[in-house]
Amino acid sequence: MTIDPAHLRDLAKRYTAAWCSQVPEGVAAFFAPNGLLSVNGVPAVGRSAITEVARGFMTAFPDMILTMEDLVVSGDGATYHWTFDGTNTRPGGTGKWVRIGGYEEWTFGADGLISESQGHFDEADYQRQLKYGFEE
Repeated sequence: MTIDPAHLRDLAKRYTAAWCSQVPEGVAAFFAPNGLLSVNGVPAVGRSAITEVARGFMTAFPDMILTMEDLVVSGDGATYHWTFDGTNTRPGGTGKWVRIGGYEEWTFGADGLISESQGHFDEADYQRQLKYGFEE
């Protein structure tokens, strides 16, 4: 199945807005009911599990902003490149501002929803920033 690039770009923009919304169910709605979101190899399967992954980031970073940097479409999938900014102010958080870049490799089901997203970012840099903050 080939997805229309214009439709996919619109989906990616709405997905980005969902991550910035502080409504974790909004992120999960982009996934098939049994879709998979893997963040650095840790899988969350199904909308409930995906909602909890999104909730975790939204709770830890209530001011989080996700920015879409690029979207590369290929056949029945795409690679979504993003930058994440936020301050770790959850209860017990470090209070440090974090900026990390990453990407998700998406595949889609016949329903046009994300069936699988393999997400990647530099975990060591993320942990360093949680401790010391972002340095340009």
